[in-house]
Amino acid sequence: MGKYTQAEIMEAFELYNEARIQAQETNDWSVWADRFTEDAHYIEHAYGEFHGREAIRQWICDVMAPFATMVFPRDWLAYDAEEDALVFQCQNLLPHPTDPDGEPFSFPSWTRLVYGGNGLFKSEEDIYNPSRDAGQAVKGWLKAGGEFSSREKVKIKHS
Repeated sequence: MGKYTQAEIMEAFELYNEARIQAQETNDWSVWADRFTEDAHYIEHAYGEFHGREAIRQWICDVMAPFATMVFPRDWLAYDAEEDALVFQCQNLLPHPTDPDGEPFSFPSWTRLVYGGNGLFKSEEDIYNPSRDAGQAVKGWLKAGGEFSSREKVKIKHS
């Protein structure tokens, strides 16, 4: 059995999701970064590892700035009582840019969150295929008329 109750972890996850929704609506991801401990460790297989809340904040604000319309509907969620962790799959979804009824562009990712107490998470790892899945979704979205929210070009590191 882990150190924390499932109820406490799920309450923190609800706050994490509320912050994500606020970030999606405002395109200000600082509020989402605040859901991590000061010494959090974040592993993002396309962009690298980030150590500490402020490094996570800088990265997520920069990487999400061009994707103001991206949302992350969750497909499933599993609770790991031994490790105080949650694992879930979500879609990284960009709505069709020119047809509100058109097929969105998306790719799945798996996330593992480890709870660190006080309503905050101490680690996150995101797992997906950046070149095949993410690359194809973003290229399709751009081809259909999608535009980045800023002039920046987004580059995904390939490992």
